[in-house]
Amino acid sequence: MKRAFKWIGGTILVLFLAFLTLFIVGFGPANFGRLAFGIGQTYDDVPPVLPRVSGETAVLIFSKTNGYRDDAQIKAANQALEEIARKRGWSSFTTENGAVFQPALLKRFKVMVWNSVSGDVLTPAQRDAFRKWIEAGGGFVALHGSGGDPSYAWDWYVNDLIGAQFIGHTMGPQFQKATLHIEDRDHPATRHLGASWTRTDEWYSFKSSPRAKGYHILASIDEGSYRPEMKMFPFPGSSDVRMGKDHPMIWTHCVGKGRAFYSALGHTPESYAEPDHLRMIDGAISWAAGLEGPPCADERSAQPTAR
Repeated sequence: MKRAFKWIGGTILVLFLAFLTLFIVGFGPANFGRLAFGIGQTYDDVPPVLPRVSGETAVLIFSKTNGYRDDAQIKAANQALEEIARKRGWSSFTTENGAVFQPALLKRFKVMVWNSVSGDVLTPAQRDAFRKWIEAGGGFVALHGSGGDPSYAWDWYVNDLIGAQFIGHTMGPQFQKATLHIEDRDHPATRHLGASWTRTDEWYSFKSSPRAKGYHILASIDEGSYRPEMKMFPFPGSSDVRMGKDHPMIWTHCVGKGRAFYSALGHTPESYAEPDHLRMIDGAISWAAGLEGPPCADERSAQPTAR
């Protein structure tokens, strides 16, 4: 009898460890973190004290997370963003305090960058201030995880601002070399690139392409150049996250009088030392701030069709 209990106990332990491995190791820390929404949500009600903003272009760098967080990536990206602003002669302010999203403070910024923001990070009043700010002419740049939540508490953000619902990313393996097709080589964010761009990253997939909404696609990924699947170790098989021929990774669109840019690139800290990636972000901020590039309406009318 004791041996039977030991066998049952051992079996339960093995199954538990296998389950734990599935979520932490095999399913990936990225997705494990993404399961944590609704746990430990925090909101800010005391705004930060802003330094004196000088010059016409001030950049708000925001990296609050109430979901998955990669500290190394966020730190590397924040440093890169601050350096881009410094070289351009722009003022910048980096914060994770959501209370900065109030009209009197937002009006001091021409453009904001969301650096892998995750989870529900703004109160209803803060959401309203943000939406009114961009619709009145603010510029918005969102990087990687800012469009990588499996679900959202704010429909306008995912459906209208980002424009696509994340459904998964590569996990077989997580980081793979793949080729991007540059669809617009005249845009400030992509004009330094050739017809194709091959690099290593974690590659996102979305429920549907934002192209159907009229969003302007700058770059799409060639699914034949990598394996768009999520392996579920220790179980056999994998989950297919293919989108087909139309698999955008970088796009722009109008939001009222404002401009919005999203790039799914940049999961690793090393991404923010890549010259081409940094030039893309530089051009994205410049475009979103309205400093260069065609007016947003002109971009929409020039939208290419899917290959």
